[in-house]
Amino acid sequence: MAKKYPNILFFGIDSLRSDHMSLYGYHRLTTPHIDRYIEDGGVTFDNMFSPSIPTTPGYASMVTGMDCFATDCVALRHQGGLTEAVRTMPEILRDYGYTSTYIGGHSCRGCDKVITYADWDASEPGVLKAEALNKAAIPELERLAAQDQPWLLFMRHMDPHSPYYTKEPFTRLFYQGDEFDPNNKSLAPVYAFKPFRDYFLTWFPEGCTDAEYIIAQYDASVAYMDMCIAQLLEKLRELGLEEDTIVVFTSDHGETLYDHDCYFDHHSIYDCVLNVPFMFKYPKFGYEGHVADITQVKDILPTILSLCGIDAGIKFDGRDMTKAITGEGVEQESEFYITEATWMRKHGWRTPEWKLMVALEPDFHFKPEIELYNLINDPEELHNLADEEPEVVAFLRARMEAHIAKREAEVGHANPMYTNLNWSGFGRPFVSSEEAYNTLHIGDPAAAQKLQSKLKEMGVEE
Repeated sequence: MAKKYPNILFFGIDSLRSDHMSLYGYHRLTTPHIDRYIEDGGVTFDNMFSPSIPTTPGYASMVTGMDCFATDCVALRHQGGLTEAVRTMPEILRDYGYTSTYIGGHSCRGCDKVITYADWDASEPGVLKAEALNKAAIPELERLAAQDQPWLLFMRHMDPHSPYYTKEPFTRLFYQGDEFDPNNKSLAPVYAFKPFRDYFLTWFPEGCTDAEYIIAQYDASVAYMDMCIAQLLEKLRELGLEEDTIVVFTSDHGETLYDHDCYFDHHSIYDCVLNVPFMFKYPKFGYEGHVADITQVKDILPTILSLCGIDAGIKFDGRDMTKAITGEGVEQESEFYITEATWMRKHGWRTPEWKLMVALEPDFHFKPEIELYNLINDPEELHNLADEEPEVVAFLRARMEAHIAKREAEVGHANPMYTNLNWSGFGRPFVSSEEAYNTLHIGDPAAAQKLQSKLKEMGVEE
């Protein structure tokens, strides 16, 4: 009789910051259902990082077990498909009798079935992102439960991704103030940021002045999604599939809320964007608790395959992290290469103590070319030490460049951070921050125009 492999229910959530989950100690109770589910027999990784920002390279690494050099993918606007040199999770699992379904925008190469849903805005009044996903996922889960083959159901929740849509009672779940207080000027610099201003005006409440209200909507979106996820977990239990299913939670990147002037988005390589959740639960694994090791999204696929008892014969860049749980131990990767090609093109090197960030072209935030932070003394990365610690900059830069040279030699091509020169869609690298600021733009100016008068009321000049 052929071996029956476990099913995989994969929550690949977009833009979820681990430090805004109550599971990870956040002061707001944003994820009570996930907390309870994982704390009863699950495993939580306390230091998981998605080192290549944003979505495209994040998911590429997540589903291949490879780093950005192997996937050749670093940019949001990636040119071409995922390199044929790597295999995706659905492609690998197919060899072992799995069927696979992906629910979300875009797709995951190798999936047998792709279901799209209204992941940005609701197609029906009062139905928001996670409810729209459930409308697709629950029937699909029932269909998969009836088949003989093992299955992968990969879901991309979009609730933590801006715009942060909520509804009552979630809208005021974490906010009891006056979001229209004319004396509150915290959103003035947000409205003044020309590249994103028109976008914000189309989804911020008209006349909103308080940044804390927008942050509370992010948290409310997470709580709303958590409630909807509970419905999927209950359906899994009702179908009698809990014991035979690996349930995974993770994210492609975090989110910048009011952090580092990178308002309500997920560009930059500060830790609020790099640090993401990773948890799984599989009753037959027999272990539970927390893992303190520094982990990266490239470790997810090797870990899942190990839980399944599958040796795919692939030399992954990622590691099988089950060995960190069982006590066997894994080789540590405490320092690693970090990249971003979203709205800025930067790379750097992170250690447990230091974070080096180097701009490969001028950015639209007018930030210095080199940033250096001591993560122990300054975990929020507020004090740039680049000018004060030139020796540390030189040391970290040498470590980064040695790693780049090593990986280029191993994969046989140049670092994609050096070759993806049309990452912005502009056609060439920017020559100045002014050029980047005046070129990059999201939002609909026509839709926002009727709201522009509110800017002056908030003390923001056109």
